[in-house]
Amino acid sequence: NASDHRRLLRALALLAEGHSLEDQDGGIWTSQMRHPTRLIGLTCARDELYARINQRVDEIAAAGAADEVSAALEAGASRTAKMALGFSDLQNGDLEAMKQATRRYAKRQLTWLGKLDQAELIDVGGRSAEEVAEQILSSASPSAA
Repeated sequence: NASDHRRLLRALALLAEGHSLEDQDGGIWTSQMRHPTRLIGLTCARDELYARINQRVDEIAAAGAADEVSAALEAGASRTAKMALGFSDLQNGDLEAMKQATRRYAKRQLTWLGKLDQAELIDVGGRSAEEVAEQILSSASPSAA
């Protein structure tokens, strides 16, 4: 789409680096990177993910994010800042809309990640961050470490 400036800039960057536009689908994320790269996706059951998102939005709101949005608007927040996920929802005091938008964004991320052949998916459900980190480190090859 010619009006999607971010995708156009990404396409131009790929072409400038000598890649084809097909590389945008994920091939350059791993095998063709300048340095050995390991792409790891952290996943969990959808109901757990959504519960985590809902809890995090509540925590963000309790920490005063709506006040930060108001302050940013008063300070002349850029158009880009206003496009940030949850910005307008916090401005309107609509936490349910922010939760829904964040859940949809997470779903799109998971769909994108699932299309990347070389992505390693790790289920974090019911595990501590330390356990997940240990799994990642213990399975690292010398070239990826």
